[in-house]
Amino acid sequence: MSLKLSIEALEVIDAIDRKGSFAAAAESLYRVPSALTYTIKKLEDDLGVTLFDRSGHRALLTEAGQELLKEGRFLIDAAQALESRVKRVATGVETDITIAVSDLFTMQPILTILESFYTQGFGTRIKLIREVFGGSWDVLQTGRADLSLGAPGDAPIGSAFSTHLLGQCEFVFAVAPHHPLATVAEPLSSYDIVQYRAVAAADSSRNLPPRSSGILSGQDILTVPDMATKLQAQIAGIAVGYLPQPMAAQAAAQGVLRIKQVAEPKPLAPIYLAWRQQRMTEMGKSMQWLIKHLSPLHLTDLLTNGQHATH
Repeated sequence: MSLKLSIEALEVIDAIDRKGSFAAAAESLYRVPSALTYTIKKLEDDLGVTLFDRSGHRALLTEAGQELLKEGRFLIDAAQALESRVKRVATGVETDITIAVSDLFTMQPILTILESFYTQGFGTRIKLIREVFGGSWDVLQTGRADLSLGAPGDAPIGSAFSTHLLGQCEFVFAVAPHHPLATVAEPLSSYDIVQYRAVAAADSSRNLPPRSSGILSGQDILTVPDMATKLQAQIAGIAVGYLPQPMAAQAAAQGVLRIKQVAEPKPLAPIYLAWRQQRMTEMGKSMQWLIKHLSPLHLTDLLTNGQHATH
């Protein structure tokens, strides 16, 4: 019996689902839309099911398509991991390494390290991706990243990750100078805060339960894609919330935010460099080099104007 499914077809379905259209998916895969249409039509004919609802503007997966993609993503990850492992066994060096970087962090220190990495001549292709909150763990759990820089809090229960503590991040409550809370007496109570809209960066986890932080029960919430947008929303005064202390301090120094004391401050949050647990001897030379050179970074290096992060 010949298999009707292929990794290529699953990658096409995944791209269409993430990008929302055949045209956008084709662009991301460097192919023409007609090639994707043919791949999906052939798979639907072979399986005897409809995978996409094409009636609206956005290509939406049917229930059958959702189930196929949910399980198919595990196959994609497994196939990529197998391909990388085979090549690493043959050469002792990884062909590709994906590094997930927290949206809290500036990229400059990482790019400086990569500059040194490229002088080693490993020949490994590096991919940097941004993750928000629990997404930094999710990318390791699902195999979408090999290293995660900025994984917050505790690792998911039952996971097998190695970690290196980068530091403890202090979060402070900040509002725009023209926001009503700016003139309320300190410390602000939960009753004071809950009356106003909060802004939260959406957890980028795909499979792990999303994490949320600093949102009170019953509070109106504006959800944004990342910490940079969250900062802008707070500066605009349309919402309030917690920010990393160095980021808030910089905005306060510029006069665009005010840091307010609260009755129930957030505890310090541990931030890690993390990777899937394995012996160093099982890693290729590129991973070993990156872990060695990324581990000395501290939050003071990675957060904007990184003062007051504790180690």
